[in-house]
Amino acid sequence: MAYTSINKSTEHFNTKLYTGNGSSGHSITGVGFQPDWVWIKNRQQSYSHFLTDSVRGVTKEIYSDSSGAEYTRSNGLTAFGTDGFTVGDNNGHNQNGNNLVAWNWKAGTTGSGTTTGSGTGKAYSYSVNTTAGFSIVKYIGNGSSGHTIPHHLGAVPKWILVKNLDNTGGWAWRVYHASIGATKRLFLNTSDAEGTDSTAWNDTSPTSSVFTVGNSTGTNSNNENLIAYCFAEKTGYNKFGKYTGNGNADGTFVYTGFRPGFVIIKKTNGSENWSMYDTKRNTNGTTNTLPLVAEDTGAESGFTGKNMDILSNGLKMKTSNGELNGSGDTYI
Repeated sequence: MAYTSINKSTEHFNTKLYTGNGSSGHSITGVGFQPDWVWIKNRQQSYSHFLTDSVRGVTKEIYSDSSGAEYTRSNGLTAFGTDGFTVGDNNGHNQNGNNLVAWNWKAGTTGSGTTTGSGTGKAYSYSVNTTAGFSIVKYIGNGSSGHTIPHHLGAVPKWILVKNLDNTGGWAWRVYHASIGATKRLFLNTSDAEGTDSTAWNDTSPTSSVFTVGNSTGTNSNNENLIAYCFAEKTGYNKFGKYTGNGNADGTFVYTGFRPGFVIIKKTNGSENWSMYDTKRNTNGTTNTLPLVAEDTGAESGFTGKNMDILSNGLKMKTSNGELNGSGDTYI
């Protein structure tokens, strides 16, 4: 049996570093595929994280650091290309002379249908990459607990991010992670610890065909549009889990079985940042020295003292900082 069905991980996910030029049509190439989800951050300035996907379409953005509704920005991400994407002259996407990072995921197989479970069935559309265990699902909420949303992964998702696109009252991102279960939730746009919440996931774990939502405005507001990013584990490519910190500079080792290209870590039993690392920014050998933070607009230079080695078979914490390795603290 093959170790992994993915021979080249960069055909499904790739980190692209680029320099802004301030032009109205800056083409970013070298991604290696046509991306379906692009997450952009200006590394030098305190601008938002800009998230755009092919299901919602170009110029449509949401922000990991904000609970605000979807925004249409004509000079943001303006096109998906066969080897990357094009950005306009917005400073958060393309400030002249600034260094930026774009994390890119491939989905690609599209479709649509009607949701299932409790309440009125609603329209949904999707793009999925079953090989890499990733799907994007845009759906309409029905306000009924037990509403089930097809994710089309063909495997049980271990990580799901959901954002209400319409609600201008500011509804936070809801985060499901298999390691904390369906009775809990986290918010991507805050550093809050995990909390008990039966309204987000209806206390029901996802299956290989659907995930279930309760009557939360954040996951199932009646007749409002929502977007979900769903991830399943794939051997040698995607891994989701938890670990316990040891509180010293010779920190915890986390086994993944492969060298990750992109890592997000969140302390679950306290208020610490969503720390984001990759293998192309700020590396000194295997050591990553400067994370970016999903819920914070800050430049990467503002997040120091949080060193981590990304190794051939996992992660090694190189700090006692509570964001990665507090003694007895739990992390996903």
